[in-house]
Amino acid sequence: MVLLSTSISALRKLLRICENYAASHGLIYNVKKSELLVFKSKGSSVDDVPPGTINGVILNRVTEFRYLGRLITEDLNDNKDIERERRALAIRCNMIARKFTRFTREVKLILFRAYCQTFYTCSLCVSYTQRAYNDLRIQYNNGRVLLRLPRFCSASQMFAEHHVDDFYAIMRKKICINDEQNARKLQHYLKILTNKWENQFMEHWVGAHSHQVLKRVFTLVRRFLIFYYLYVWPILVHNIVNKIIVIVVAMDFYIN
Repeated sequence: MVLLSTSISALRKLLRICENYAASHGLIYNVKKSELLVFKSKGSSVDDVPPGTINGVILNRVTEFRYLGRLITEDLNDNKDIERERRALAIRCNMIARKFTRFTREVKLILFRAYCQTFYTCSLCVSYTQRAYNDLRIQYNNGRVLLRLPRFCSASQMFAEHHVDDFYAIMRKKICINDEQNARKLQHYLKILTNKWENQFMEHWVGAHSHQVLKRVFTLVRRFLIFYYLYVWPILVHNIVNKIIVIVVAMDFYIN
């Protein structure tokens, strides 16, 4: 159970309600497992917070808390949760590669889709560094060890040849599924928060799709420029130089 409040006084009132409910039903709260987490706002920090108590015992204040497998920090940063997912992914990939090394490629692909494409609550990660995000992507691309492919082979080509979604495709699918589930929910307040365009989640979800479109456009432009300077531009320069040589020879012949 999680209690959310904007002030310590309101939180104490919620705790009193929980205590009365537990006492009337013959229940006892485990104070050792109950913790207090204060979220920090941008540009400010709250150090002196009055303690919260349950049954007269002061709750231990922490900087991070694990809830339903997800790591929540006081600054709402997702780097630690992404690192947790990266380590879990590495364990699953190594386990499959070690125990199923003699199986066929089709079996390995089925196991890879089942165990290495979960990315628990990845659509909720909106505040992270690019380094942490790239570490998770690189760890997913290391699934090439299942197929005994070279270390420096193209991950995109590997996923395309075996009809497996790459890292960015999985992220976009997870975001679409989460957005669709939020649209179907009956909670009115949840719809209001998720449908606002200035919402941080909505901004991140839209950016995840538009970023890939821009990335593909830039990739095509870069390939075109490389092709132009490697193949087209030398031919043009060669033709221009030949024309200049012909003109110089003609002028020399005319003068002589």
